[in-house]
Amino acid sequence: MRKFLYIAIILGAFLAEARSQQVPLYSQYVLNGFLLNPAVAGSEGYTAVNITAREQWIGLKNSPGTYALSFQTRVLKKSYISRGSSVKKRSRQGSRSGNVGLGGYLFNDRNGAVERIGFKGTYAYHLNFAHSQLSFGLSMVAYQFRIDDDLIKLADPGDELWLGANKAVFIPDADFGIYYTARNYWAGASVDQLFESILKIGDSGYDRYKMERNYYLIGGYDFEVNRDLTITPSTLLKYAENGKFQADITGKLIFQQSYWGGLTYRTGQSIIILAGVSIDKLIFGYAFDIGLNSIMKHSYGTHEFTFVAKFGDNARRYRWLNRF
Repeated sequence: MRKFLYIAIILGAFLAEARSQQVPLYSQYVLNGFLLNPAVAGSEGYTAVNITAREQWIGLKNSPGTYALSFQTRVLKKSYISRGSSVKKRSRQGSRSGNVGLGGYLFNDRNGAVERIGFKGTYAYHLNFAHSQLSFGLSMVAYQFRIDDDLIKLADPGDELWLGANKAVFIPDADFGIYYTARNYWAGASVDQLFESILKIGDSGYDRYKMERNYYLIGGYDFEVNRDLTITPSTLLKYAENGKFQADITGKLIFQQSYWGGLTYRTGQSIIILAGVSIDKLIFGYAFDIGLNSIMKHSYGTHEFTFVAKFGDNARRYRWLNRF
């Protein structure tokens, strides 16, 4: 009975915070939509490496934090097409194309005494049209859910019931997504935790702790004001099967396709300040979350840093795709 009580308190605290955050939370999802939608893997044609570090509620002890390293690429194949400036003069030029995208995603997400360390492997398939692209993606996921004994304070540290409980659980899962992109707009839908795996820490009686599915809708549009200025509104809608709904509504100003700033309103939680710079194929982004609840009085806010490096050339046929 005492073992059940200890575990129920710990998981109850975790799930209360995680009812809308059982999976890692990101404020700069536009910089790497692959973190939310597996269909994005390889959609640009580049090979890209992304590093994200997010520290939530800085100033509070054992506050949540998320660290992610992702990799995605397009499997391109070499082909040749015949081109000519006149009827008599023709030449064969190289062209790169391919329909398969691959990706990988390592993450470490901690919330107090609870930590998840996992990996996703992704396969995506892209259908190219005249001025747009439709993509499908599937990720297989494996992660370890762990409770840190060092952060648990018990009235009886030597309690055999607690010492006999499982402190780490291995969980398999899967994600699926669809993504559509054109020159000035993009939209996608995805779902994670498809298997709704059971989080079983003790021997029995804990099957109600289930990793629930989350559904995402993402979309945005680039309004080109002039050669130097673009206004980009976008939104992320998230719905969990426990009935929780969350929306991120974002507006960004992009100057000369290299510098940007913006604001996001996250329903009921925070206002987020966004800023970033793009230097050739290197992208640096920063987000500062200002909480809309009393916890802001006791912390220095939430900070998120993102770095993206792109390699190679995106194939000519993909040049109409979004910049970031």
